[in-house]
Amino acid sequence: MNKTVLITGASSGIGLQFSQKFAGSGHDVILVARSEEKLRILSKEIESKYGVKAYVIPSDLSKPGASETLYEEVKGKGIQVDFLINNAGFGLFGEFEQTVLSKELDMIQVNITALTELSKYFGREMVKQKRGHILNVASTAAFQPGPLMAVYYATKAYVLSLSEALANEWGPHGVKVTALCPGATQTGFSDAADLQSSKLFQSGVMGVEEVVAEGYNQMMTKNKTVIIPGFKNRMLTQSVRFMPRKVVTTIVRKVQERV
Repeated sequence: MNKTVLITGASSGIGLQFSQKFAGSGHDVILVARSEEKLRILSKEIESKYGVKAYVIPSDLSKPGASETLYEEVKGKGIQVDFLINNAGFGLFGEFEQTVLSKELDMIQVNITALTELSKYFGREMVKQKRGHILNVASTAAFQPGPLMAVYYATKAYVLSLSEALANEWGPHGVKVTALCPGATQTGFSDAADLQSSKLFQSGVMGVEEVVAEGYNQMMTKNKTVIIPGFKNRMLTQSVRFMPRKVVTTIVRKVQERV
């Protein structure tokens, strides 16, 4: 019997690539995103190409209560989730006093609240079963403050911290928790966050296939709590540990600025 993977934000970018990666390895997938049309197309493609089951559950995780509804729908279908990929998330670029508060609250709802709720709901089931794996998509942004994307960087710091804590709590129960921390990656995220013209994205980005391949391989074969794809990204996240926080923040500001 195939194991089942639930992937949020499955219709594009990292989530889409994870859907293909797990399905290609013989896993059934539960595809979650806002666009039902995109998910239906993806579901048919996956089932035809890989011969696995691809369930479709449209959900807008920025809406309060959406995570619980999603969990109840999965349970109602009698599906046991073996892997949970908390990938859904987005960012917003701009000076904090000028950015739209409602968008930032939606960001907190998706990046933090929904991720926490889904980890709680499905994590409890995994602890009872004494097996399971949760991968939370954080970011290299988790390792330092981020002027011009202050709320986004803060949400990813939360994701990293939560993941490391849960890995410690649930490891003895047979449940693994991993934080995937990619750097700048060529996905729809940069367009949505209005980042394409920033120095960060102009300086070079990783391809989504490369990020997911490294994340998947380390997740499945190594007992690592934190995965940082790319040598450059690993060096950057290590270097900030040895610099004064004020200096780090100044550097991040300069990198974030538009060309």
